[in-house]
Amino acid sequence: MIKRSRKPAVSVIIPTYNRGWILREAVDSVLAQDFKDFELIVVDDGSTDDTSDVLAAYGRNIVELRQTNRGVSAARNRGIAAASARLIAFLDSDDLWKPQKLSRQVDFFKSDPDALICQTEEIWIRNGKRVNPKKRHLKFSGMIFKHCLGLCLVSPSAVMVRRELFDHVGLFDESLPACEDYDLWLRVSCRYPVHLLDEPLIIKRGGHADQLSKAAGLDRYRIAAIKKNIDSGKLSESQTRAAVRTLKEKCIIYAGGCRKRGREKEAQYYEDLASKY
Repeated sequence: MIKRSRKPAVSVIIPTYNRGWILREAVDSVLAQDFKDFELIVVDDGSTDDTSDVLAAYGRNIVELRQTNRGVSAARNRGIAAASARLIAFLDSDDLWKPQKLSRQVDFFKSDPDALICQTEEIWIRNGKRVNPKKRHLKFSGMIFKHCLGLCLVSPSAVMVRRELFDHVGLFDESLPACEDYDLWLRVSCRYPVHLLDEPLIIKRGGHADQLSKAAGLDRYRIAAIKKNIDSGKLSESQTRAAVRTLKEKCIIYAGGCRKRGREKEAQYYEDLASKY
């Protein structure tokens, strides 16, 4: 580990798994930030490609942690545990930051001592070409819980948080193989405002085969996250109504897909879950 005479202002965490082919670009975009008071922690989640060789080239410019393959939530949580700064930022290993990303968010937190989380706008690249987000992907600022129910409107790569936020809402749920960010942001947004910096400071790249967001059947994890929030007893009455409405909608749609594929038992479970609330 890098030895420092004092704690950095920001801890940056990159979780990665078999992304040696693209990881270097993500790391370089962090090291090129115009704000320099940070530590960069890269958590290698048991990669079997050339990731270790890619990271070795950076020497003491990064903190490299390695673990057996346990998933992105465990990798991010490992990075959080190792972080020494009070501000924490995440970057997915297939995304990039613009050089002003850290400085803009650090300035925001200096200007608003009560804020616990903020994110930036983003540029989308799919298969090497820029695409425009659809209207349903529009980001909001403030108490955004109800907006977040339909789909995830908070990108890990765009976020910076105060470390104490995790003391209030918990860490990433390691039992979820996908939609773990959707789950966390629901737990956050039902209690705290999520502030938006209206400037695209990340480049979110997609279209490659190993994207978790391309996996089939993701709504079952979103349903689990919504159910967990409802059962927590921490939602307001209006939040509970909105969550139940979305839960029922997703359950019925997902159950219909299960029946089309002959998964009758699974379909029945989600139909029963929809009728429970």
